Amino acid sequence: MEKKEMIEIPGEWNIHYNYAAGKITSKFLITLRDEGKIMATKCDKCGLVILPPRSYCERCFVRVYNLVEVGNEGTLTCFSIIYEPFPGLPKPPYVIGYVKLDGADTSMVNFVDGVDLSDLSSALKKLKVGAGVKVIYKEERVGRVTDFSYRLIS
Repeated sequence: MEKKEMIEIPGEWNIHYNYAAGKITSKFLITLRDEGKIMATKCDKCGLVILPPRSYCERCFVRVYNLVEVGNEGTLTCFSIIYEPFPGLPKPPYVIGYVKLDGADTSMVNFVDGVDLSDLSSALKKLKVGAGVKVIYKEERVGRVTDFSYRLIS
């Protein structure tokens, strides 16, 4: 069998665009911005509380219309410590974590603040699946998921 050479051609795309958030996500972001509350969708059929909110239930695939407020505390379900820089993100190191907030059935990703990452072994004693967190809202919110972060509860 003859081995064929494959050539790769490097390239880069840099496209600016506006993303249509839709009705549910727009309500979520407006409530976050204006009221400092985190809203999830609740399925009328199975009762699943979905965060981040979706227009359709991921369990039974029906359209979802209702938004419900979830709590400002929850549980860390997974996390990653980021040591490599990514364009548009903070200077590393920092923590990204999925948190299941009280009243939600799913987890939502965001930054986890308040962890000293200068000593990894010490940080990992605090950062663990099941650790309690609370939501910290920015004073000036603009209607983005980054209007809040999570902080470990000591």
